[in-house]
Amino acid sequence: MLIHKLKTIRYEFLLFITNKLVAHVPSKQMRLFFYRKFFRLKIGQGSFIFMGVWFNGIGNIEIGENSIINQNCKFANNGSIKIGSNTSISSEVFILTADHDLHSSSFIGRIKPVIVEDYVFIGTRAIIMPGVTLNKGCAVAAGAIVLKDVPAYTIVAGVPAKPIGKRPTELNYNCHYPRFLH
Repeated sequence: MLIHKLKTIRYEFLLFITNKLVAHVPSKQMRLFFYRKFFRLKIGQGSFIFMGVWFNGIGNIEIGENSIINQNCKFANNGSIKIGSNTSISSEVFILTADHDLHSSSFIGRIKPVIVEDYVFIGTRAIIMPGVTLNKGCAVAAGAIVLKDVPAYTIVAGVPAKPIGKRPTELNYNCHYPRFLH
């Protein structure tokens, strides 16, 4: 019992330090070092996490190469979040991996992974719900709420998100921001 309480306190303290202090350090290199070493995030070369990103759990996030997570995003990483390479996630995006079963008399919690493949764009203040896969090259418009998987190279918008267009299938760019202080 005491060991469990100590582990819980350690876990909560690490979350507090990460979200309230480390997330606001104006050095990309220092934040990435902390996220990789102490927070157990797998972050590919050339990827960048802006200041102010909030995590709900330790670990459970894998980011490919040259991907960008902009400021003030929130990741409910109770379950796993996999983000591919050359993906751009705009400011204030929420990615959720946990919810509750509203039809359950005990309001049971559920955890479902979220997968964001290569060359995906997610616009400002979009919400990605648990269990969703954003397939290669798709784009989510600002403010959209994504409840279902999005097919490759499809552009979705709205609440709930629905297809509104297509992107080119030969995407070939790097989302690399060589900034020092951000």
